Amino acid sequence: MRESRYPTVAELVFSARALAVQWPGLCVLRQVGVSRGGRPLHLLSVGRARHAVLVVAGAHANEPAGNGTLLTLARRALYERELRDGVSWHFLLCADPDGASLHVTPAPRSLYDYHLGFFRPAGPEQPEWAPSVLPADRLPPETRALTGVIDELRPFLQVSLHGTDLGGSWVQLTRDVPGLAEPFAKSAAELHIPVETGASDAAGWPASGPGVHVMPAPEAAPAYPSLTDDARHSTWYHAHRYGGLTAVVEVPMWASDLVDDPAPHPAPDTAMHALAQRLLRDAREVRHVLEDVRPGPPPADPLLRAATWVLELVPGLADDLIRTPPADGTRAYVGSVDAFARRVPLRAAAMLRRALRDTDAQAAARLDRLVAHWSDAFATRFHARWVPVRHQVEHQSRTVVAAARQARGMG
Repeated sequence: MRESRYPTVAELVFSARALAVQWPGLCVLRQVGVSRGGRPLHLLSVGRARHAVLVVAGAHANEPAGNGTLLTLARRALYERELRDGVSWHFLLCADPDGASLHVTPAPRSLYDYHLGFFRPAGPEQPEWAPSVLPADRLPPETRALTGVIDELRPFLQVSLHGTDLGGSWVQLTRDVPGLAEPFAKSAAELHIPVETGASDAAGWPASGPGVHVMPAPEAAPAYPSLTDDARHSTWYHAHRYGGLTAVVEVPMWASDLVDDPAPHPAPDTAMHALAQRLLRDAREVRHVLEDVRPGPPPADPLLRAATWVLELVPGLADDLIRTPPADGTRAYVGSVDAFARRVPLRAAAMLRRALRDTDAQAAARLDRLVAHWSDAFATRFHARWVPVRHQVEHQSRTVVAAARQARGMG
């Protein structure tokens, strides 16, 4: 098996069943819900202690590293008795199995190859983010299953396993975990993974250490006012009802040292303006294709729906980059925003290409050229280097274990 292979959801479930059979007195696999498409949602539990850690994989279909990390953590919890000392471990195998069925690049050889099978659903269809954009009576069943598990377990720590296509590693915390920054940084250094010190996902968040970001106070102004999703209304905060917190652990597929540079950027405002103009220009190219082939209301096809949703974000986001003062003036932050601004139109083009390849070969070919060109430019600009899957998994696993130990000590 090639080193860059990620376990599929089917393989994840198969392995979880095998563990439950092998450890019948300690390990239980059960169904906790059903997706919109009728796919089961499984929870693997190790131990019965009241103090619980909940680990969630697959919240974003295009971030597959969590599958391997979840299996590694489950095995560690079984084989390392000290991890079960007064703590039970629970693993939601895939929060979005429908999305996972549409993202089909388990062994990407390049950024272009990764985007050929790319899928990430529209925001309201993402199980963790849906509560921030939808009323309670319209939440998808995946979200209700996840919050139901949190209500049942009342975890002192929820960990959501995420990843980025290109960049570095960082952690987002809904409440600070003192002492986490040191083992996180040590693991990243040992595995040659850069720490994303100015992650755009956590723009404006205070840091308890390099790459470890803590959710700001409710009155803090958002770095990107146009974006409707708000972490404070996501499932990350559901654990706070029971005194718990959530850690989101991000790890890159391809690494770039450009997002680990804390030096001041010489002209961050000028750079943001340039990034906004490129974002508008690139998105316009994709929108022209979409308008040529699909006039009218939003489509039923999830690929088209997701591509449309992404493109609708662009005008407001570009305006944010121009009008809102940069949340961070470092080279690392500007580099992270640069990467983000490249991803948005690239992902829209990739999903639209997949949606049209069987019905409009000419439009699909136009989009394929964009996906190839933008993927290559992205990798070249950031000097992308592949992070072996075993290193992605090991770094996430170490960080989760460190977070659990430190968070338990806070109780």
